[in-house]
Amino acid sequence: MNTSVNTYIVAGASSGIGLELAKILVKDSMVYGLSRTAGALNGNANYRHLPFDFLSDEKLPEISGKANAIIYCPGSITLKPIERLSVSDIERDFAINAKGAFSFIKSYINNIKNTPNAAILLFSSVAVQTGLPYHASIAMAKGAIEGLTRALAAELSPNVRVNAIAPSLTDTPMAQALLNNETKVEANKQRHPLKNIGSPQEIALFANHLLTQSTWITGQVFGINGGMGTIIK
Repeated sequence: MNTSVNTYIVAGASSGIGLELAKILVKDSMVYGLSRTAGALNGNANYRHLPFDFLSDEKLPEISGKANAIIYCPGSITLKPIERLSVSDIERDFAINAKGAFSFIKSYINNIKNTPNAAILLFSSVAVQTGLPYHASIAMAKGAIEGLTRALAAELSPNVRVNAIAPSLTDTPMAQALLNNETKVEANKQRHPLKNIGSPQEIALFANHLLTQSTWITGQVFGINGGMGTIIK
């Protein structure tokens, strides 16, 4: 185990953006990763996997000691027209996104409260600030994340910084149904002014900067979205 004082608690560290961020952090810090599966970092001396399903009603595992930051990465992609959208769809998206983030923060806030430059990082979606067809469920769930980000930034300052990242479509396992052939990939690239799909590695690098290099940023939601919703081209 790394003897560094740097410790990070990452929900969703086994896949996608969460995995890429954990890969960066684990190079010189201790990372506790909460997810259903162990993932690629299992066995790394600086990584400890804690099995947990954020759709369950179980109590989150206890983690002792101080941490520098807590990061909640789990998400969902539910794309349905309003006629097909069900209450169970809404409840599931809210559970894994908003309720999960709340429970995660509540469980580990005491790990970071007395740490210098402590941080909380959450993940929203481009669909909150940009109206997109068939995104009603995820827009509502991630909208709650953005509200939570700003409310906690006010409540916890000046001791804890709270920010969120709102990506557009990113090349992760969760998004593979939208990227599983060249036609879909090209069509989704063309929807973005920068004509590309989001990179989990690039988003993880930005997240790492917010966590380890920034000291004067809080209450912000950063759109990493290839220009979608900001410019028209």
